[in-house]
Amino acid sequence: MVGKGACSSDGVIYLDYLATTPCDPAVVEAMLPWFMQHPANAGSLHVPGRRAEEAVEQARAELAAALHVSPQELIWTSGATESNNLAIKGAARFLKEQGDKRRRIITVATEHKCVLESVRSLADEGFEPVILPVEPDGRLLPDCLEDALKTPALLVSIMAANNETGVVQDLASLIPLVKQAGALLHVDMAQMFGKLPCTLEGVDLASVSAHKIYGPKGVGALYVRRRPRVRLAPLLSGGGQERGVRSGTLPVPLIVGMGVAARLAVETQLAEADRLAGLRDRLWQGMRQLFPVVHLNGAPAPRLPGVLNICLPAGPEARQALALVPGVAFSSGSACSAASGAPSYVLKAMGLTDVEARRSLRLSVGRFTSAGDVECAVARFGQGFAGR
Repeated sequence: MVGKGACSSDGVIYLDYLATTPCDPAVVEAMLPWFMQHPANAGSLHVPGRRAEEAVEQARAELAAALHVSPQELIWTSGATESNNLAIKGAARFLKEQGDKRRRIITVATEHKCVLESVRSLADEGFEPVILPVEPDGRLLPDCLEDALKTPALLVSIMAANNETGVVQDLASLIPLVKQAGALLHVDMAQMFGKLPCTLEGVDLASVSAHKIYGPKGVGALYVRRRPRVRLAPLLSGGGQERGVRSGTLPVPLIVGMGVAARLAVETQLAEADRLAGLRDRLWQGMRQLFPVVHLNGAPAPRLPGVLNICLPAGPEARQALALVPGVAFSSGSACSAASGAPSYVLKAMGLTDVEARRSLRLSVGRFTSAGDVECAVARFGQGFAGR
């Protein structure tokens, strides 16, 4: 049972919303008919196929409205990892094919692994990866980006909000620098979209994912600006779906779910942000009472409303903490890197030592978290760490 607030319950308190969110019941309800009652392929020309295509386009319109863009600027993908790969590799390869001589591709040391590895992998194709450092609060200094752009750059990729710390980059200061330099700008919006107001003004490519906004896993989208037009070399060979940019049979139920999830996220965004910020602050106060010298990673930078990344005082590492507090689901960093056991590269880029990074916990609340859940979670941390 996720999110049950009563501490007498055996249920687990879920505080790992940055890793993934539970599907909203309204999203599940919208998807169900498309699994059994309406199973047709959206590429088929018969009546059921046309009905499926209409559902796909309705979802595209819902997502476009939530992002304030044109539906024709959205490409369905399997999630943010594919969207990020398609944006970075697709843009770089297309421009190279067109004779563009620029080879520099710039990103930031705290980006998601799929962005960092996409950029680094292009070195094998003659591109120049540039990984910029961040300040101790996790933000990229405009002066640092401006200096890197003195060499003509083809593309810059900057995450809007970090997936471990929730730190929000100052895109309003960074975007003009990229535009003045004439480079394309890609923004990984997976954590930001639906949680805080955001704009794609000045952005050429942007990635979003359904499972970060209470939609299903396995579906996402890539925004590709039409005016001025951005073009991509496809990563996949196939039937030419999604205007030839992303081949593959469209997962109609998942797409329908993402459309509903996007609409709901934006409709409730402002009120939910205030509520989550209150829960986060309440959780922070509780943790400070338990651990008076606990440190908030990323302070004082602005961050997503539901996120805490904290470094515990001398004591057990985060992996040991997971065993000490089995009644609370939290993490020690990105779920994608959890199996490696290595200290968070994001926190190390912010200046934390290996020891400090290993003692850091990522706690994130969400739509189905209650005040009772927070109180119970703090109590369980107190019980788990008692006597240590």
